[in-house]
Amino acid sequence: MTAPLHEPTAEAAPGAAEEAAAAAGAKAVQGRSLGRIAWERLKRDKLALTGGIVVLVLVVVALLAPVITGILGQDPNEYHENLIDPLFGTPTGSLGGISGDHLLGVEPVNGRDIFARILYGARISLLVGFLSAIVAVILGVVLGILAGFFGGWVDSLISRVMDGLLAFPQLLFIIALVSVMPNNMLGLTGSSVRVFVMILVIGFFGWPYIGRVVRGQTLSMREREYVEAARSLGAGRMYILFKELLPNLVAPIIVYTTMMIPTNILTEAALSFLGVGVKPPTASWGQMLSSAIDYYESDPMYMVVPGVAIFITVLAFNLFGDGVRDALDPKASR
Repeated sequence: MTAPLHEPTAEAAPGAAEEAAAAAGAKAVQGRSLGRIAWERLKRDKLALTGGIVVLVLVVVALLAPVITGILGQDPNEYHENLIDPLFGTPTGSLGGISGDHLLGVEPVNGRDIFARILYGARISLLVGFLSAIVAVILGVVLGILAGFFGGWVDSLISRVMDGLLAFPQLLFIIALVSVMPNNMLGLTGSSVRVFVMILVIGFFGWPYIGRVVRGQTLSMREREYVEAARSLGAGRMYILFKELLPNLVAPIIVYTTMMIPTNILTEAALSFLGVGVKPPTASWGQMLSSAIDYYESDPMYMVVPGVAIFITVLAFNLFGDGVRDALDPKASR
């Protein structure tokens, strides 16, 4: 009697199964960086992604404003008085003079192209919003981390300065300062001087907000185990500040910066609306809203367009900021 034949793969099957299990285990234990985890959480938030895309489009459009208006053949300061009703001073045609040549219509009285001025106005709003946020972040992070880490009289002094600035009427101070600024300063002229002053003043009065956040985070982290371990190994104060504490403050700094930019954009629009922002004929969304007050009944589109531009910009930044906060927060439910 002959022995039963066995399939040659029967004995090899367990070995193949072990190899597959080992490969699956290797994939299962593969580590992910904090940035990758945050990005995967952010990708699941559709509203935040939409806001981020809108912000990116706004930045690109603002940077390419001269190119876009050149392609369309429109200049933001060019008058088209032939498109204005000489009796009422309003654009001829429907919806504020919207046509193939003027995508968002023209301004009353002078007939300047609104689309071109919206693009150039985006440059002013985003420039002031971003740069003033950078100024506030630099001051807030440096002073906040020093107050939280050193404590004592350093903390008391910086905290009292924060309290004073938070109680100071920022808008009134900017109005008073801009109104007495010379037309020429540090090689800048006209609207450039006012933009420079707005960036510095808005950033200077904005740093206490992020400074408080950084100070509070530093107070809670300076007694952590990894900081004590660094001290026990002989690490100096500067090493602990820049190598141990600052990297762990990146997440709240990024989140607060995304929240600060839309506030700065609204502040710039408010200043231009009040007449202390950029000087005409430089385009500004707040300035366009101020000019539209006299024509809100006869030409409502002139008020609607810059108002919608401000609304979309601020909403996009806020949605993106909320998404970034949830993505970087390990306790978030999403």
